[in-house]
Amino acid sequence: QVALKESGGGLVQAGDSLRLSCVASGGTFSSSAMAWFRQAPGKKRNFVAAISGTSIMTNYADSVKGRFTISRDNDKNMLYLQMNSLKSEDTAVYYCASRSGAIQYISENQYSAWGQGTQVTVSS
Repeated sequence: QVALKESGGGLVQAGDSLRLSCVASGGTFSSSAMAWFRQAPGKKRNFVAAISGTSIMTNYADSVKGRFTISRDNDKNMLYLQMNSLKSEDTAVYYCASRSGAIQYISENQYSAWGQGTQVTVSS
C-alpha cells in the first residue's frame, strides 16, 4: 500500500517561489505515475501537473504552465513541484497522488493513493 506525505507549503507573497515535496513509501515508485492536484476553498479539486514513471512525459494545467515544474527522484522516492511567480489564485491545499502504472493522466480518477495535503497561501 502506497503512503504519500507532502511538505513545503506555507505563506508567501505574490511573485515568490515555493517548492513542494512529496515522499512516497510502499509500492514501486519508479513504476508509478505521479501528480499534483490542488483544492481552493469552496472549490473542487483540480489537476496541476503530472509526470510519468520515468520522467519522460509531463503535463500541466494551463493556469500553471511556464510557472510550475514537476519533477521526481526515483532513487529517493520523492516528487517535487517547483512553483515560481506565485499568484493569489494559486492559494490552495496541494495534494500529491500516485497511480499503479507508469503513464500519467490528468484525471484524479486515475490516481489511487493520496497524501493529506499541504497548504499554500499566496498573499497579494
